[in-house]
Amino acid sequence: MTIKKILIANRGEIACRIMRTCQRLGISTVAVYSEADAKALHVEVADEAILIGPPAARESYLDMNKIIGAAKTAGADAIHPGYGFLSENEDFAEACEKAGIIFIGPPPAAIRAMGGKSEAKALMEKAGVPLVHGYHGDKQDEKFLEAEAEKIGFPVLIKASAGGGGKGMRIVEGRKGFSEQLTGAKREAKAAFGDDHVLIEKYLIDPRHVEIQVFADKAGNTVYLFERDCSVQRRHQKVLEEAPAPGLSEATRKKMGEAAVAAAKAIGYVGAGTVEFLLDAKENFYFMEMNTRLQVEHPVTEYITGLDLVELQIRVAEGQKLPFAQKDLKIDGHAMEVRLYAEDPANNFLPGAGQIKFLRFPLESDKVRVDTGVREAPFGQGDVISIHYDPMIAKIIAHGKDRATAIANLSRALDETMIAGPKTNLAFLRALLGNKAFASGKISTHFIKAHEKELLPAKAASSKEALALAVLGLLNEREKPAAAADASSPWNDRSAWRIGGAETETFKFTDHGKEHIVAVSCKKGVAQPDVTVDGAKFSAAVEPSSYDLSYDAKLDGKQYNAALLHEGRHLTLMYGSHHEDLHYLDPLAFEAEDDEADGRLHAPMPGKVVAVRVELGSKVKKGQPLIIVEAMKMEHTIIAPADGEVLSIHARVGDQVDEKLELIAFK
Repeated sequence: MTIKKILIANRGEIACRIMRTCQRLGISTVAVYSEADAKALHVEVADEAILIGPPAARESYLDMNKIIGAAKTAGADAIHPGYGFLSENEDFAEACEKAGIIFIGPPPAAIRAMGGKSEAKALMEKAGVPLVHGYHGDKQDEKFLEAEAEKIGFPVLIKASAGGGGKGMRIVEGRKGFSEQLTGAKREAKAAFGDDHVLIEKYLIDPRHVEIQVFADKAGNTVYLFERDCSVQRRHQKVLEEAPAPGLSEATRKKMGEAAVAAAKAIGYVGAGTVEFLLDAKENFYFMEMNTRLQVEHPVTEYITGLDLVELQIRVAEGQKLPFAQKDLKIDGHAMEVRLYAEDPANNFLPGAGQIKFLRFPLESDKVRVDTGVREAPFGQGDVISIHYDPMIAKIIAHGKDRATAIANLSRALDETMIAGPKTNLAFLRALLGNKAFASGKISTHFIKAHEKELLPAKAASSKEALALAVLGLLNEREKPAAAADASSPWNDRSAWRIGGAETETFKFTDHGKEHIVAVSCKKGVAQPDVTVDGAKFSAAVEPSSYDLSYDAKLDGKQYNAALLHEGRHLTLMYGSHHEDLHYLDPLAFEAEDDEADGRLHAPMPGKVVAVRVELGSKVKKGQPLIIVEAMKMEHTIIAPADGEVLSIHARVGDQVDEKLELIAFK
């Protein structure tokens, strides 16, 4: 059967990425969207779009009846689930079959076989795939699980059986704290996957996370498309992926690939799948799980193989055979992907939300690719990162002839990326790519923690260069609206004209408790001012952009492309690899008082309260868990900043709280 119309049961970057292939193949696309996504990019890109419910995923993107109903309404031949949401739900795959709609993914039986990690490990053991020692059974009694953990030997890893992405996962160092960690893992698993079943495994101290991309057609032809190294993670979630895995021997690559193919064949797999392994220092590897869907990081495999994995998924779903055999596949160069997230690396990578105020991506080429579900925001008003969904903004991918070239190309792409609004991990990603240990390929799942001080340095004082560029940005901001409003206005004259003849202006900033003074002299005209920062003089030039917040500037002959977002007394300056948050003492701007006074604890991000660990009058110690907030499908524990006594509690379990809402008052 030829597929002519596909409904994408997803949102964001993966929906847009699937649509891109469909458009190239001449296949019509149908988007589904929640009320929160009414103006989202995937809705705009699709040929048609259907509203399926309110923002909460369980009432929209996770409601299989609404999605199948939308597919019937649109007359879609097939549904592509993307990743996440219903992509690994065997009931959904079965419902598609019953409705006469092609599910672009594996058969329901294969999803079921790998859907529960415990059952999957039992199957893999029979297939001869190496496993990590652990308990994968059905018994879930707390005392029994604690006894099993003792048998396995601490440290152990508690993992949700029904899902992944770091949700429902806890490392337990010893018997003390096991009960609390088990409760938290089960609660998070229930919230994320509707199933609180967990398994327990020996926690490997310093492993690598290496996965194999497999592909199978309905005739039983199965191949592996080599490996991806996904070791660089925070909170058990991938942040950088690359292919091939650095330093992996050809012999181990072949063994892992063959083991992955055996795993796929053991369950009658069809389509794209990923078999995940842990790899130790001696290149022993152990099965973790199989993801029965397209992975977030599939672009790196596409780069090194030259294949479009979405197109392959569609062709296999149509009943076509794979157009190649294992012997035909070769690795071409090296590819690397980073995930740009709305999160705060300095605050344990706490996920964020909010409107993107400025966004510019690097130019795409045969060496650089950007997969995103948000639009560039040139004028200060962009898309919103919602609290209801994953906070990923984009994936930025680069290719090179070797690993060093791929790193260089990706570093350059990140330097061309500018974003302001919610806090992001952009500076962290730049630091990661510039890290010497990373460049050497010495990586493991603990890489970020081991190199935290290098990757998350304390914020340095802003340079004189940055302050000079910020002032040029303020001048650019001031000139542009007047010029646009009246071309004959004296404000549009790039000379030294000023009301009252003033040729010098002073700007004040505070940084790290110190005041900085920047003086600007426009004797040579607004376009060529002299800028003096704390006594250091620069010969400058500035040329505004006609279409966004950016501008070209020169300081002592050195060229810069910069962008400045001005919000009251807060300036966000972006140039090259720099992202500066500056405090501008603007005499015309009003600044609210800091509401983080002593004795009040506020929500660090919007979310839902799932646990309150204290009562009125409770005596608390610094670092003691007080409230647990669920946001972005993950639990975040809010701890006491100091010793004290609880005076009032302003949130209950089930409450939806906004960022900075007061939760607890104490003395």
